[in-house]
This record gives sequence, structure tokens and C-alpha cells, in this order.
Amino acid sequence: MKINFKEKFIKSTIILVVGGLLTKVLGMVIRIITTRTVGVVGTGLYMLINPTFNLFITIASLSLPTAISKLVAEDVRNNKKIVLGIIPIALIFDFLLIIIIFISANFIAGNLLQNENLFYPILAIAITLPFITTSSILRGYFFGKQKMFPHVLSNIVEQIVRIILITLITPYLLEKSLIFAVSFLVLTNVVSEIASILVFLFFIPKNLTIKKEYIKPDTTYIKDIFAISIPTTLSRLISSISLFLEPIILTFVFFKLGYDNNYITYEYGIITGYVFPIIMMPNFLTGAISSALLPDITRNYTKKNIKEVKRRIKQSLLYSVLIGLPFCIFLFLFPEFSLNLIYKTTIGANYLRLAAILFFISYILGPLSSILQTINKSKTIFTSSLIGSIIKISLLFLLSYLDIGMYPIIISYFVSFLYITIHQYKVMKKVL
Repeated sequence: MKINFKEKFIKSTIILVVGGLLTKVLGMVIRIITTRTVGVVGTGLYMLINPTFNLFITIASLSLPTAISKLVAEDVRNNKKIVLGIIPIALIFDFLLIIIIFISANFIAGNLLQNENLFYPILAIAITLPFITTSSILRGYFFGKQKMFPHVLSNIVEQIVRIILITLITPYLLEKSLIFAVSFLVLTNVVSEIASILVFLFFIPKNLTIKKEYIKPDTTYIKDIFAISIPTTLSRLISSISLFLEPIILTFVFFKLGYDNNYITYEYGIITGYVFPIIMMPNFLTGAISSALLPDITRNYTKKNIKEVKRRIKQSLLYSVLIGLPFCIFLFLFPEFSLNLIYKTTIGANYLRLAAILFFISYILGPLSSILQTINKSKTIFTSSLIGSIIKISLLFLLSYLDIGMYPIIISYFVSFLYITIHQYKVMKKVL
């Protein structure tokens, strides 16, 4: 039995790592095509609404994939009733969110982001939510069943669909209007999520019978789902709200300093659309390595084998350093080459050079948070994330008044990462 479990784990890990790598590569291809197609201004507009998009996705999904995955994995309930019973409730909730977005879109665009051009892209966000939620619920089911291939395949299909749509349709819409093109970038998620849903449905057993009683929400099951999903969502909302406030604070301060929308959109697009994606690239590999080591850490921690736990933790952190450090050195020495290689531009080289020095800490933070979750210290992650987000937003607000361009974004992220890393490391050392 142990051999079967080990084989299944190794197989799942390989599928996730390979699939994750392909997805990451395709994601980077999408970003390259997007930035080259809509340019810096279009990228800036898209990145300005991206935090709003992420916030509403976090609220709409309610961390249902995590909850469903856990309950399905326990295999003590009727899995059909878990999945089918939650879908109607989730969709009703999504439609309420759609109404809220349609009512508040003008306020978010004009008053918060202070850019009325973002009205239609924000409306586009609303349309995507039901499709993203449905796809995420099915994703949670397959994760719970430890069937990783459908999850990986759906991600790859999603990305390919988006590449095709962006390549074929975005240039045509650009001739009409840049705002139409940016709105379409958001709406590509509708088609890509439908493709993802179809992939999941293909892998559902053909002899599956669906009864009316399965679709009717079961009160006990719903309570079980929300008992897991709501606390998880609250933790994720901290990060989402922090990101949501970021462009709002920047536009508020920069307008007070006399800058116009064009400057804000252009510079913010460079930082969040060009620099951050490059600097965060190694996080995929460090995350994959951590995922491979975490089951062993969990098993040994349960058995009170602390010596082995420490050894595995050192391995995880060492691998993260060995991956991140050379990458950061390369970006610091050759920022222009790196930007030109990926985006065919050298704008943002100074930002990238600074980020290469400061963002190294982020490669350690990911594995560290995963380790804390493994040793039952989720509360520490929540607390440190909350304080870190407050530090980031406060610093961003204060430093922006120094009139030093977009550098406050990089500095505030670094200080936040530094605090969270030190706090989490101290807790881990105390426990172990």
C-alpha cells in the first residue's frame, strides 16, 4: 500500500511540475504577445484593472476549489452532492456580484482608479465570473480525486485558447479602439474557461448518473464546504485587497503631485506588466520543489521526527536560494538584454535592476509559507500577511509623495516581503 501511495505521489508531482512548466511558458507567451500587441499603454490599462479583477475572482470563487478538494479527498461523503450541490449557490452569488459590478463600475473607474476609460474593461470582468467559478469547482473535484492530468490539460488548453484569441482578434479590435482591445483581453477568460470546463467534463466517468437530489444543495454539505472556504477566502482577501488598493493609492497621490493619466498608465504598466513578471519567474520552480518536499515534511512532523523535518526544510530553502540567486545576478547585470529578449524593449531596465536586488527574498518566502502551513501554523501566515500588507500599502502611500516615480512600488513590496519572511522564519525556528 505504501508503494502505491508513493508511486501515485511521484506521478502526481511529475505531472504537476511538467504541466506547471508548460503552463508557465504559455503564460509568458501570452504576456509577450499581449505587451507587443497592445503596447505599454494598453498593458498599463490592463494592469490597472488587474487588481480589481483578482479581487472579484477571490470573492467569487470563495476558495471553493480548496474546500471541495479537501472534502472529496476525505471520501466519506457523496462527491456528486458536494460538487453539484454547491454550483447553484456559487452561480447565484456570482450573479449578485455581476449586479454589484455593473452598478459600481463607473465609480471604480472614475473615482477610485480615476480613469473613465476603464469602465468597459471593468464591466467585462463581471461577465467572466460564472465561468471562472464553475471551472474552479470542477478543478477542486479532480484535485480531491488526485487526478492531476485533467487539471494540467485544462490549464494548457486555456492558455492555448487565449493565445489564439489574442493573436487573431486583438489586432482587429485595436483598429477600432484600445479600450475595446483591453476589454477583450479580459473577455478571453470567458472562452478559455469554457474550454477548461469542457476538458473537465470529458474526464468525468461516462456512466455517471445525475439525480435531481444531487443538484439540490445539502445543508450539511454546504456548511462543511463553507467551514473550510470562508476562512481561506478571508486570508486570500488580504492580498487581493492590498493589490486592489495599490493602483488607487498611486493614482490618488500622483494626481496630487500633478501627474496625468498617461504617465501613471505608462509607468505602472512597465512595473507590473514587464518588470514583475520577469522577476517572479523562478517562483514556479521554487514552488514545485517545495510541493515535492512538503508531503515528506508533513509525514515526519506527524511522527515527531523533527531532525528529518529540519533537514527537508533546509533542502527546500537551499534549493530556492540556488535557483533564485543566479537568476537575480543575471537580471541585475543584464536588465536591458532580459527585457529585450522577452518583450523586444528595454524600457524599465532601471526598475528591473533594483527589483533584482530586492526581490530575492520573495523566492524564500513562498517555500517558507508552505512549510508553516504544513506544521499547522496557518494563523502565522494570516497574521504576517495582514501586517505585511498594511506595511506595503502604508509605505506606498508615504513614499509616493517623495516624487521618485514608480520606485515606491518596488521598495514597499521589498519591505513587506522582508517583514513577512523574518516573522515567519522566527516562528518556524521557535516551533522546531
